[in-house]
Amino acid sequence: MARIDYTAITDEELVQRYRNSHETLYIGELYQRYTHLVFGVCMKYFRNETEAEDATMQIFEKLISDLKKHHITAFKPWLHTVVKNHCMMHFRKESMQGKKMTELKFERGGSVENPEENHLEEALEKEFVLQHLQEGIETLKEEQRVCIELFYLKDQSYAQISETTGYDMNAVKSYIQNGKRNLKIFISSKNEQNKKG
Repeated sequence: MARIDYTAITDEELVQRYRNSHETLYIGELYQRYTHLVFGVCMKYFRNETEAEDATMQIFEKLISDLKKHHITAFKPWLHTVVKNHCMMHFRKESMQGKKMTELKFERGGSVENPEENHLEEALEKEFVLQHLQEGIETLKEEQRVCIELFYLKDQSYAQISETTGYDMNAVKSYIQNGKRNLKIFISSKNEQNKKG
């Protein structure tokens, strides 16, 4: 059997051929084209070569099933989104194991100058916030969600987030500020419902 010349075949055609035949050789060609890009994005998030390599392999393994389910009109930007979401999901799972989410603090009333006065209230507040924080993050716009997670989960600076996402510095600051405000509103709303319930 003659080897297929892939040079004239677009990414989208490869995806379509894979959807029609389920032949993984088409995934293999996409892997050859984009493994460096996927690895590069993973490195920006993980900053660890071994973890980035593992994530790259997991992403391409997942494509075997994902490409059968999704109708893709532009493969490269779709793949970039998949990679970002995969990396963020990793950090989200880590956060649920008690890593960095506790740094996201919400102030609703109480005195910052008088911490002892509100010690018990703050402890209960933190527990409530952590229970509903993940749900709140899911409601944010994509830009706010990504910036909030990088800032709090990955401990990245504004400059690092700007480099990772391509957003300019002012946009990053704005997304984080607006994301925090929206999370406060969400958590407050949940708290009110809790009190009524």
